[in-house]
Amino acid sequence: MSKKYEAKDIRVLEGLDAVRLRPGMYIGTTGMRGLHHLLWEIVDNSIDEISNGHGNECTVILHTDGSASVEDDGRGVPVDQHPKLGVSGVEVVFTQLHAGGKFDNDNYKTSGGLHGVGAAVANALSRWLTVSVYKKNKEYKIEFESVPNDKGDIKGGVPKYPLEIVGKTAKQGTRVQFLPDDRIFENITFNLDTVSRRLRELAFLNRGCKITLIDERVLNSLKQPFSTEYYYEGGLVDFVKYLNETRAVAHTEPIMIEGERDGVWMQLSMQYTDAYTENIFSYVNNIPTAEGGTHITGLKTALTRVLQDQAKKSGVGSAKKDPVFVGEDFREGLTAVLSIKMQNVEFEGQTKTKLGNPTAKLAVEALVQEHLSKYLDDNKIVCDTILKKAMLAAKVREAARREKENIRLKNSIENFNLIGKLSDCTGKKAENNELFIVEGDSAGGTAKQARDRYFQAILPLRGKPLNAEKKRIDQVLQNEEIRTIISALGCGIGSDFSLEKLNYHKVVILSDADQDGAHIRAILLTFFFRYMKDLINEGYVYIGMPPLYKVHKKDKIEYVYNDTEVDAARERIGRGSAIQRYKGLGEMNADQLWDTTMDPSRRMLVRVTIEDAAIAEKIVSTLMGDAIDLRKAYIVENANFNKVDKFVDTVL
Repeated sequence: MSKKYEAKDIRVLEGLDAVRLRPGMYIGTTGMRGLHHLLWEIVDNSIDEISNGHGNECTVILHTDGSASVEDDGRGVPVDQHPKLGVSGVEVVFTQLHAGGKFDNDNYKTSGGLHGVGAAVANALSRWLTVSVYKKNKEYKIEFESVPNDKGDIKGGVPKYPLEIVGKTAKQGTRVQFLPDDRIFENITFNLDTVSRRLRELAFLNRGCKITLIDERVLNSLKQPFSTEYYYEGGLVDFVKYLNETRAVAHTEPIMIEGERDGVWMQLSMQYTDAYTENIFSYVNNIPTAEGGTHITGLKTALTRVLQDQAKKSGVGSAKKDPVFVGEDFREGLTAVLSIKMQNVEFEGQTKTKLGNPTAKLAVEALVQEHLSKYLDDNKIVCDTILKKAMLAAKVREAARREKENIRLKNSIENFNLIGKLSDCTGKKAENNELFIVEGDSAGGTAKQARDRYFQAILPLRGKPLNAEKKRIDQVLQNEEIRTIISALGCGIGSDFSLEKLNYHKVVILSDADQDGAHIRAILLTFFFRYMKDLINEGYVYIGMPPLYKVHKKDKIEYVYNDTEVDAARERIGRGSAIQRYKGLGEMNADQLWDTTMDPSRRMLVRVTIEDAAIAEKIVSTLMGDAIDLRKAYIVENANFNKVDKFVDTVL
């Protein structure tokens, strides 16, 4: 008999209880991305102060006890009593959802923290949080903690005492220190690289802002903590130069234009390089908009219109044999950073990855058309360089179109690229199907024996695919291994790409845990990043993690995935255990490969995500481009060919 459902059964969540019960609704995940999201919310509050002209310095410290602190020299959170709630403004900001000074336009002209939940959510999901406010020559302080209530449930962000004056000071601003709650998060260790990348980005976006990062967990030879400063007087111009550091540029100085229209303040820096793809990075009130939005639409529309007008003026593309320009021709090789700041931002979703305001499109379109036209009129050499590059891009596009048609024709006639290569699965539902792209025929043969034929397809690679970073799209399409991958996936490439046509919703790169395997992974990820980026953005690309060792003794077996775990595995197995080192996938038999790498109930797959589009672009161009010295330096600092990245968001 079913249990009665009555009004008394309805649970009312008070204060910050809802945040602790469903943290994913507020920060997306309780993995590493969610952990860092807490820090970003506090940092964004400080940067909002600076962006609105209140202060110019922010200091972030990662402490040895696992906590983090953020201090700025802004106005300081209000310390007076709230007229309705009867507590200090500090307590309101850190305990009430949708509370803050950013919902009207009086205190903040622009703001990244528009949902009004940042400070309160950080408080709710921390073991403890302390706020110090430096204001009117006084230092105010309040502490919060997450403690059990009468029912034994953990209540988050409870004030230990009301805001109090603890001393005098000449400082101005706010300092927040918090320890993420290990009862909520899978891991509470902040990653230095992740934090430094975001802070560098914020310094680029806020010209003249000095951001200091200190990591007390990392000591140098003098026992001093790691410390670095980010300060860029050139702002977006310096950002574009940084992104293009590994490329040959078509014109020495990046173009820089800025202006304001209808309440939208825009900055745009752009520079053309020898690359074969476009790289446009956009931000709204310092928030990266990975999925673009109306501001990007306005930029592309204006860019196409301006350059078509310039082409008509100069006669470029007027010959009968010349192809007709389309928008993508003018964006080949373009690196651009677009930053807008505006009020009443409408993001699509809590994740703030796509802008929805129609006014942003109109404002950006008008500003780019006005200022870029004037710039190109005044800089004819740069204009001619861009137009010549666009004409070459148009000719390559036509060649690529013909190559795509050849691929379609061959596929439709005889499935040319897949005969004798792809061992397909029998299942017809793409959402259930998996494609393993396997290094070598030997490993491919083992994988074919190991797989579940119903939902797992195997595509062995018989050589290293082409490095898409160094070739034009028409050259990429001529590579046999790339053509095979395109045919197997079925979703097209570049402008023809369509997720609806994708044959497999898990695309798993399975290569050896050595340098050659790492190189193949890098080549394949570069290809997907350049020509099938939505495959990564939508979470369809994975890396299979085969073991490095088999530790065994009689019927006891344990598989080990990196060198640091071998000794622990031997202790668990016991004295007399033997170790087998797998040099490659081909050394494993079918049962072993299934048990360790392909069985959905036991395997470990790492989902490939793009956390920061600009940084991903920088890494790809560094590793796969022609700048040898920069690539060598990066590899020396970061290489670990069998590392399971504990900071990847999703591990299955």
